[in-house]
Order: sequence, then C-alpha cells, then structure tokens
Amino acid sequence: MSPLGPEATDTEIIERVLDGDRDAFAQLVRRYQRRVLRLGYGFCKDSDAAEDFAQDVFVKAYVGLAGFKGRSSFSTWLTRIAYNTGINAKRKAGRYEPLESEPQDVKNFSPEEEHIRMETVASLKRAMAALPEKYAVCLDLYFREGMKYGDISDATGFPVNTIKSHVFRAKHELRLALGAEGDGL
Repeated sequence: MSPLGPEATDTEIIERVLDGDRDAFAQLVRRYQRRVLRLGYGFCKDSDAAEDFAQDVFVKAYVGLAGFKGRSSFSTWLTRIAYNTGINAKRKAGRYEPLESEPQDVKNFSPEEEHIRMETVASLKRAMAALPEKYAVCLDLYFREGMKYGDISDATGFPVNTIKSHVFRAKHELRLALGAEGDGL
C-alpha cells in the first residue's frame, strides 16, 4: 500500500488500518500522542507511568478500532478510552492532577519573569489540586485540549449541561482560590 501523507484524515487512516495496514496506525499515534500523554501525566504524575499509560491507551484503541462507529470523531473516541483508562487506574491509586504545559518561549524570559511564571504556575497548581476531580478533568479537557462540551461529554460520559456547570464552577473556584492567595502576598 502507498503511504498516507500527513494530510490524510483520521477516517482514511482508520480504513487503512482496518484493511490490514498496521503501520498506518502509527500516524494516529503521532497525531494524538501529546494529548494522551498529557492526560496520562494528569492521572499518573510520573513521566514513565504516563508513557506506559499512553501505550496502554493506544493498544486498547488499536484492538478496539473495529468497534469504532464514527458517531464521534476519532479524537473524542480516543480521549474517552484515555479518560476511562485513567479513571480506572485512579480508583486504585489516587486523584487526577492536570499539569501545566511549558510555554514555548520560556528561554526568552528574564530571571524576574521566570520567577513570576514559576510562582504563578505554583499558585495555579495548588488551586487546581484543590478542585474536585470532576471539575479538574472537565476544565483541563476544555481549556488545554480545546475540546467542545459535546466532545467532553462523549469522552467522560457526563451530560453536556453538567460539563458546562463543572467548567463554570471550576473557573469560579479557581478565581476565589487565586484571589485569596493574591491577598496574602
């Protein structure tokens, strides 16, 4: 089979995989690896465990690919697998904790800017850790992953209005927590 280019749609790649082209799945892995790893970091808090998590998610996706019906996008379906894998692991271990992503231009920061950035990240991380897990997951998927409410609903199983409520309440609680921290400075 001729190789697929980077412009190939998820549907085209899935068709190739289902037709026996095992190598085509690697393109889906490359496309969504960062998203799955970020979710893995949130659930595992350890880079090695997050990589194991991502591998587990992609194996589950590969094995279950024939069951993908296309009612949602592949990315939503994959996020659902990752979310369920993480929730099942957290039931055994602890709680979801989203991690901040490093800014692209961090090397251009002055020492003062870097100190302010580090303090801001630490404050935000403390505030996020205090959120109920369901709020933190919805907020993370909405803002960092850029998922729409419907896609988050498909991934988590929460109704759309519940997702909206969780995001709203999470933002409200973060505002209160960060405002209270700022008062103490």
